[in-house]
Amino acid sequence: MAKCSVCGKGVVFGHQVSHSNRKTNRAWKPNIRKVKVSVDGTVKTVPMCARCLRTMKKAENA
Repeated sequence: MAKCSVCGKGVVFGHQVSHSNRKTNRAWKPNIRKVKVSVDGTVKTVPMCARCLRTMKKAENA
């Protein structure tokens, strides 16, 4: 399952278009990482996209 538990970002579908303009199906998958996060005082491993992980790290350092 390629879905972020924070923002809900998931797989997006579209067409891969070749030089001769033939179209085939393809998918763009989000950059999902399994991260250990403290939730309500307990440590849980949650799938999180790299964008949310980056934002979370910025908030910790601020």
